[in-house]
Amino acid sequence: MKVELDSFSGRKIYPSKGKVFVRGDSKVFRFVNGKSESLFLQRKNPRRIAWTVLFRRQHKKGVSEEVAKKRTRRTVKAQRAIVGLSLDVIKEKRSLRPEARQAARAQAIKEGKEKKAEAESKKKAEKAKNAAGAARGQKVSKQGAKGSAPKVQARSR
Repeated sequence: MKVELDSFSGRKIYPSKGKVFVRGDSKVFRFVNGKSESLFLQRKNPRRIAWTVLFRRQHKKGVSEEVAKKRTRRTVKAQRAIVGLSLDVIKEKRSLRPEARQAARAQAIKEGKEKKAEAESKKKAEKAKNAAGAARGQKVSKQGAKGSAPKVQARSR
């Protein structure tokens, strides 16, 4: 059994009941009775007429037994270890005093700068070595001067 819905009121229309109205642009409207058809033809807004389904839905009527007050779930914060750090180490770092934390940070920055300076000096030494080789008469390509791997010479058997 196919049950249609009223185009205006939203009520169910059972087989062999109601009217079908087809507009000039071939859009089909179904009405359960003359009352909803008349109000539709008067271009009334079903959201402003109290007995229609649209009005009741908009004003939250008749759904009180279904909707109980929703409980909000409290989020539970869980501490988890990060890869490479156990939970104990993380808690220990968190409980550090600000002065100690600042000192550790300054030490880490100092070490980082030293590493960078060391790498820079290594690079300069490598460049100087390449330049010395070029001065002796060896042909050094632009990529070779930048520090790429030397080209392998082709040998026949």
